Amino acid sequence: MEYLAREKRSTDTCVFCEASQGADDRANLVLYRSEICFIILNRYPYNNGHLLVVPYRHVGDLTDLTADESANVMHVVRYGVRLLRRTFQPDAVNVGMNLGAAAGAGILDHVHAHIVPRWEGDTNYMTVFSGTRVISEELERTFDRLKGTMAAVPFEP
Repeated sequence: MEYLAREKRSTDTCVFCEASQGADDRANLVLYRSEICFIILNRYPYNNGHLLVVPYRHVGDLTDLTADESANVMHVVRYGVRLLRRTFQPDAVNVGMNLGAAAGAGILDHVHAHIVPRWEGDTNYMTVFSGTRVISEELERTFDRLKGTMAAVPFEP
């Protein structure tokens, strides 16, 4: 409800660029930073722990990433998967990118990878009948749990 009631952002700014430049990582839900990209919690999660890996450089398509950016994004995706597995013990994990509106991209002009933890039976009647997802944990609590796991799961390229 806090999100729905808040003042709307200008469409002239990029939410990922704003988050990456912000000083308060917890408030911006920025979980991890490498030199090239960062992990941020999805504010519209499909499931608890839904992460996004975003390059700092504002690039609209996967094919516009440099070789170093592409490699680092994949290294950080691997790290995100390890964090999710250690923190939430999901049954499986989806990793992917939505490139273009027809593919389901909600933010078209800043490429990003999704990491979604999945559990057997995690789809319920709310999704089927009303197109609504039920998320059982506040984003800040999820952030704190993942941040707490980071000491036990060091980044390894």
